[in-house]
Amino acid sequence: MEGEKNMEKGLLLAKKEETANTTPLLIFSTFIIVSASFTFGAAIGYTADTMSSIMSDLDLSLAQFSLFGSLSTFGGMIGAIFSAKAAAAFGHKMTLWVADLFCITGWLAIALAKNIIWLDMGRFLVGIGVGLISYVVPVYIAEITPKHVRGAFTFSNQLLQNCGVAVVYYFGNFLSWRTLAIIGSIPCWIQVIGLFFIPESPRWLAKKGRDKECEDVLQKLRGRRYDIVPEACEIKISVEASKQNSNINIRSLFKKRYAHQLTIGIGLMLLQQLCGTAGISSYGSTLFKLAGFPARIGMMVLSLIVVPKSLMGLILVDRWGRRPLLMTSAFGLCLSCITLAVAFGVKDVPGIGKITPIFCFIGILSFTMMFAIGMGALPWIIMSEIFPMDIKVLAGSLVTIANWFTGWIANYGFNFMLVWSPSGTFIISAIICGATIVFTWCLVPETRRLTLEEIQLSFVNV
Repeated sequence: MEGEKNMEKGLLLAKKEETANTTPLLIFSTFIIVSASFTFGAAIGYTADTMSSIMSDLDLSLAQFSLFGSLSTFGGMIGAIFSAKAAAAFGHKMTLWVADLFCITGWLAIALAKNIIWLDMGRFLVGIGVGLISYVVPVYIAEITPKHVRGAFTFSNQLLQNCGVAVVYYFGNFLSWRTLAIIGSIPCWIQVIGLFFIPESPRWLAKKGRDKECEDVLQKLRGRRYDIVPEACEIKISVEASKQNSNINIRSLFKKRYAHQLTIGIGLMLLQQLCGTAGISSYGSTLFKLAGFPARIGMMVLSLIVVPKSLMGLILVDRWGRRPLLMTSAFGLCLSCITLAVAFGVKDVPGIGKITPIFCFIGILSFTMMFAIGMGALPWIIMSEIFPMDIKVLAGSLVTIANWFTGWIANYGFNFMLVWSPSGTFIISAIICGATIVFTWCLVPETRRLTLEEIQLSFVNV
C-alpha cells in the first residue's frame, strides 16, 4: 500500500506534461514490432481458403484438418504460458527473436510438408510463435508510446494482423497453400533484422535498474526537446511500487484488490474468442460454399475490406475511446450473427431459401468489418493497459492463456458445430456478442488519454 501512496503522490507532484512528439524512432519501432503481427494474421486466415486443397493433396479427413486448424491456437496457448515471463526476464526484443524463430521454422515445415506429421508440427510451432507475439507486441507498444496516441499505435497490431489475413484471403484464390506458408514467414525475417535497430521498453529497463538507459531511450522516443522528467518520474515510482509487491504469486492475483482488472482481462478475451470469429476467420470459404455463395468472390471481397476497416478502428480508438468503440463493435457483431443465423435457418425453406447466399455474404462481410474496427484489437489494448507492473507478468500470462485456450476449443469445435446446426451456431454467437455489450457497459473503464500509471491509480481509488 505504501508504494501505491507514493505513486499517487508522485503523480500529483509531477507537472503537467506537454504533448509528446511522434518521433521517427517511435514510428519505426512500432512498425518493426507489429511486422510479426502479419504472421499472426496469416496464421489466423491460413485455413480459410486452403482447406480443400490441403485435404486433397495430403488425403486428410475433416477431423484431421480440424485438428490441423486448431493446432495454432493450442500452440498459442503453450507460447502464452511463457510469453509474459520471458518478456519480463529477457526483454521484449529477445522474446520476439525467439518467437520469430518458432514462426519461421513452423511456416517452412508447413511449406515443405509431405505428410500430416510435418503439417501439424509446423502449425504447432507457428502457434507457439504467435502465442509469444500476442502478449509482447501490445505490451511493448503500450509501454513506448505517449498517452495521446497509445490507442492508435497499439491498434496497429490489429491492422497488421488484418493485413496478414487479407493477403492469405486474396492470394489463397491463386497461389498454392505451400506458397502461402512462405509468404507468412516473410515479415518475421524483416523483424529479425529490424530488432537490432530499435530500443528496449523504457519501463522494462527501469524495472531492471537501468535508469540511465531508461531515460536515454525515453528521450529518443519522445524527441530531443521534450521534457521527459515527469514521465520518467512516474515510471520510477511505478517500478518502486511494484518492487514492494514483488512477492506476488498466482494466488495473489485472486485477491480483491486485483479482482476488477482480472475480471476485465479474462472476460474480454473469452468473449472475443466465443463471439464467432474463430469460425468465420478460419473457415470463411467453407461457410460461403455451405450457403451456396461463390467462395472465390467472397474471399476476394473480404480481403479488400478488412484492412480499410482496421484503419477506421485505428483512427477512432483515440477519438471515441475504448468503451464506445468496443460496444459499437459488439453490437455490429451481434447483428451480423443474427443475419447469418437467419440465412442458414431458411436455407431449406421453399421460396425463401434463395436469400441464403446473399444473407450469408452480408453477414460474413459485416462481421469481418465490425470485428476489425473494435473487438479484434481492443481486448489486447485494454489488457496491455490495465495491469500494474507487479502483477503484469502473471496476469498477462493468465489472460493470454485464457484467450488461446478458448480459441483452441472454438476453432476445433467449429466444423462440428456447423454439422450440428449452422443456424444454432450463430444464434449462440449472437447471444455472446450481446453479453459483450453488457459486460463492457458494467465493468470496462475508459483508459483513453491516461498514462499507464494514471490508469493504475484509477483502480486504486475505486
